[in-house]
Amino acid sequence: MTDKLGAERPLSPHLQIYRPMLTMMMSIAHRITGAGLAVGFALLTWWLVAVSMGPEAYDCVQSFLGSLVGRALLFAFTWALIHHMLGGIRHLVWDTGTGLDKPTVERFALATIIGSVVLTVLVWLTAYHVMGGL
Repeated sequence: MTDKLGAERPLSPHLQIYRPMLTMMMSIAHRITGAGLAVGFALLTWWLVAVSMGPEAYDCVQSFLGSLVGRALLFAFTWALIHHMLGGIRHLVWDTGTGLDKPTVERFALATIIGSVVLTVLVWLTAYHVMGGL
């Protein structure tokens, strides 16, 4: 599209203009984890309903959640929940006016990524230890 001066310019800024930055990726990840939480809570709802319906329904859900795909979904749900929570804490800190300079924003972003991975692994290791290997 040409503007009033005849220059070829995109209609609006796009990824062709902006290079991906960590903070931009964190914003996208926060939105994706928010959507992923809907899937995870649907699984939790399915499990709770199955518990109330009796042993046959419960066994069906447990069979799925104990499968490779089910465990992968539960692991992803755990990570999404923790990542989304840490992102929310990061925004809560920013709401106080603290940590808004670029280096601190970058450190918060890295801490959210590293923290969510470490905490997810710790949750799963703890669960395996407490439950005796599931």
